[in-house]
Amino acid sequence: MKIEGSSSRKEKRSRKDMGAIRSAEKVIRKKGGGGACERGYRKPRRRVEATSTAIQRLFLACKAVFKGPGTVPAPTDVQMLQQLLDKMRPEDVDLSADIPFFRARSTDRGTPRISYTTIYQCKNFSMCIFFLPPTAVIPLHNHPGMTVFSKLLLGSMHIKSYDFVDPAKSINTTASSSRMNLARLVVDSDFTAPCDTSVLYPTTGGNIHTFTAITPCAILDVLGPPYSKEDDRDITYYRDHPYLSVLDSDSAGGDEDRRYGWLEETDVPDEATTMDPIKYLGPRIIPI
Repeated sequence: MKIEGSSSRKEKRSRKDMGAIRSAEKVIRKKGGGGACERGYRKPRRRVEATSTAIQRLFLACKAVFKGPGTVPAPTDVQMLQQLLDKMRPEDVDLSADIPFFRARSTDRGTPRISYTTIYQCKNFSMCIFFLPPTAVIPLHNHPGMTVFSKLLLGSMHIKSYDFVDPAKSINTTASSSRMNLARLVVDSDFTAPCDTSVLYPTTGGNIHTFTAITPCAILDVLGPPYSKEDDRDITYYRDHPYLSVLDSDSAGGDEDRRYGWLEETDVPDEATTMDPIKYLGPRIIPI
């Protein structure tokens, strides 16, 4: 992947970007922001300027950091975005743990439905929030050519992620003509808000991941660049298989073996086709 600019240019650019962010904050304080109620949202707070500043600052940072397809943010830029997202609170996007959605302990009968809202999207990056009821699953999927920041705003969830082994190793299964690729397990843990922002890169950091809600939860995702079929960045779904079971090994396997798995491409799962889009009603972004 192409990483643009020298270290000195990156530092100058970062100072310039932060200057633009501070200038934007002044504009926000003068103009204010908005908010409304819908599923997953709370009533607007009185201090609209505080919440608007946070989401506006994130928007301007994304605008400065993401330079389009084929580029990966510099380490200093990644750190800047992480710090901004680490400080993000539910209130910054008009969410509250007091609303019924996040107080629920059980779901209705049938498959739990996931909702999502797009805060902003352009050709270089997108910002969105996913709302998961208990036991809901965002299936195992990849992020081709993307750098992704995920911030759990509310609730608890289990995250499992993989990276393909480089060079990629694959096998043909004996039961079918399907092909499986060897992947290294990166994360397999529970997370509860507030927690640190996770970052994944085009080929490292857990580029292929799945979310399983333990409680009702909301997660803020920033993707750069966003998915695009036209630019060959379409999403692919996978099913993971234990490393030893595919090899038909009689061994119990050591710790090293448990760090790997075989990923098999699948059709679009039902869980991915039943997500409900909702309108973003948090503080508005000023496209400066």
